[in-house]
Amino acid sequence: MDEKDLKAVHIFHVNKQEEVDAYARVFVEDGKVVFGRLVTAPSARGKGLGSRLVEEILNLCTEKWPRKIIEIEAQEQVVGLYEKFGFVSQGEPFIFESRPHIKMIYNK
Repeated sequence: MDEKDLKAVHIFHVNKQEEVDAYARVFVEDGKVVFGRLVTAPSARGKGLGSRLVEEILNLCTEKWPRKIIEIEAQEQVVGLYEKFGFVSQGEPFIFESRPHIKMIYNK
């Protein structure tokens, strides 16, 4: 947890065993909507939960912050997932928490 969790909207999926198996957080920072920490449990991967969370996030953003830019810092290995939803890479890749990331903007 960090200070951003206090102001974030938390979106998650709970499985039949009542365990959280997918999660993301969404918040406004510097006038933009940001989401991150999108994660799925290893046992839940490949079932489309990441895509469902992105859909829920975009619906929330459209409803709650319709005029704000949506910007993320995506790990390079999942850029294709975000591109399917209309995100476009911006700038050069960078290292964050020992992993390559790239800034992406949602192209509404």
